[in-house]
Amino acid sequence: MTRTNELKYTSVEICAGAGGQAVGLHNAGFKHAALIEIDRDACQTLRANTERNPEWTGCKVIEADLREFDPTGLGLEPGELDLLAGGVPCPPFSAAGKQLGRDDERDLFPTMLELIDQLEPKAVMIENVRGLLDPKFAEYRQDIIKRLESMGYEECYWDILEAKKYEVPQLRPRAILVAMKPEYARYFEHSKPEEKPPVSVGQALHDSMRERYDAVAHDPRAEQAFKKWYEKALEGVAPTVVGGSKKHGGADLGPTRAKRAWAELGVCGLGVANEPHEMKDVERDLFSPLGPKLTVTQAALIQGFPADWKFSGRKTAAYRQVGNAFPPPVAQAVGEQIYAAFEAAEKAPKS
Repeated sequence: MTRTNELKYTSVEICAGAGGQAVGLHNAGFKHAALIEIDRDACQTLRANTERNPEWTGCKVIEADLREFDPTGLGLEPGELDLLAGGVPCPPFSAAGKQLGRDDERDLFPTMLELIDQLEPKAVMIENVRGLLDPKFAEYRQDIIKRLESMGYEECYWDILEAKKYEVPQLRPRAILVAMKPEYARYFEHSKPEEKPPVSVGQALHDSMRERYDAVAHDPRAEQAFKKWYEKALEGVAPTVVGGSKKHGGADLGPTRAKRAWAELGVCGLGVANEPHEMKDVERDLFSPLGPKLTVTQAALIQGFPADWKFSGRKTAAYRQVGNAFPPPVAQAVGEQIYAAFEAAEKAPKS
């Protein structure tokens, strides 16, 4: 992933997590004024990757509960901000979260709408699970659109984008809402990605898995184990990487159905491996009968993160950040469309 545009338009992101959406929007040409996140480990991840990085100069990482956050502290005048983006919590609209919608105390859509009202950004981008577009939430979605329209926004689209169509080696459908002020919305084009063969798990992880097995090349099983994994991993994309919540125990690669899908790709889903320089149990991490376990770094590659994006915290906390992230390439594609609308509006003749 590389940056495609000049860092020209400003953005603020809520519920920033480990930075998946932030990386994508940065690569689309958005200069972050602030990344707001409640989780301490995720905030440390954001700081570790943005502080002292000249590409991210001026980006403040703010650890805060969004429901208690005062946007006046951002120092932005109403209408000054170009893009307000964020992935509000998914459980209110996911099957695992019981789909309680507006009755779920974790629903932050009302808080997001209040921030839009106060900051008056030129554009808004919100991502969530595909369940939000289920028929049972039609009235809820309509209420959100009505509120946005009352604040002077036009809905550009509310659609499900599938990560594997954006060269992310994973099945990960996400519901994306884009709304803009009318003078920009008229130039917005929601173009679909061009049809390409999906990137397989084998293609995405070949180099990193090769490195892990090379580190134990003295073991006579290493070469055959790598080849066995690689043949299977070329067969398809991964199931959805799941981060889980702090209420659950250690990290693994999801429920039973997901673990079966991973096994078909030559990966053992019964846990997460240590990074090569921290590997303590070779049998557990590389020579399980089901295949190697993934490291946090490899799970991040499956999400579409750049290889040099580092995750803070202990292994379970780091994996949770990865599993809960928004794939950067999808965010970048949407960001580029918003950026193009801004540029088109700038270049349009003034009436």
